[in-house]
Amino acid sequence: METPHCLILGGTGDARELAERLSARTDLRVSLSLAGRTKAPLMQAVQTRIGGFGGVDGLTTYIHAERVDLLIDATHPFAAGISANAFAAARSTGAPLVQLDRPAWEKTNDDRWIEVGDMVAAAAALGNSPRTVFLTIGRQELLPFAARPQHHFIQRSVDPADVTLPKATIILDRGPFDAEVEEALMRTHGVQVVVSKNSGGAATYGKIVAARRLGLPVIMVKRPAPSGADTVSSVEAVEDWINRHVAAFAERGA
Repeated sequence: METPHCLILGGTGDARELAERLSARTDLRVSLSLAGRTKAPLMQAVQTRIGGFGGVDGLTTYIHAERVDLLIDATHPFAAGISANAFAAARSTGAPLVQLDRPAWEKTNDDRWIEVGDMVAAAAALGNSPRTVFLTIGRQELLPFAARPQHHFIQRSVDPADVTLPKATIILDRGPFDAEVEEALMRTHGVQVVVSKNSGGAATYGKIVAARRLGLPVIMVKRPAPSGADTVSSVEAVEDWINRHVAAFAERGA
């Protein structure tokens, strides 16, 4: 029986952890696909391709050409486009698909969240009075904030952004960031409000803890609508899903 091919659609720490955990297996061929949004991605433990597929048709073609047997969507919770494409391609090809959907952060009684639906609403929620704003949304969705020149933005991302905000302090850094580091950064720059996506997970939760400690409001952008794929909430659950399918492949090939 040919070794089953598992394709991980990645770009998150969860995807990297999953790839590392699967890399030593001899009963599975593992590939990882990265969108290429980060200019210098970290080294990965398995065969890696970088770049988009060209929509649903391109991903469908790839699944057929590379004989992908299992499809794992471990992309960022806000990567709605690729998740929708993965769901459509899986339905078209019949490849089993599971989405690793880490739990969203939940507001506590001590949090001061202003929940909004998108970045346009997040920019509007800053109001008209000048404020020092910690933008922790990456580098690709900054345009709505360029229309708010009265604010001073502390703008953090892994790579330089294409959009230059009128008044900004640029910080190029890669997480994870713990709460102590985030609190020190907010104090140093006099941050008055934080803008964040509800990404979930532990890697960037430090900023939420720091804002809570300092009593700062957080403009929290809600997640996009789910793709429709079956979901699990942990890397371990993805492995269990893979094991069940690999065992089924072995039975059929016996």
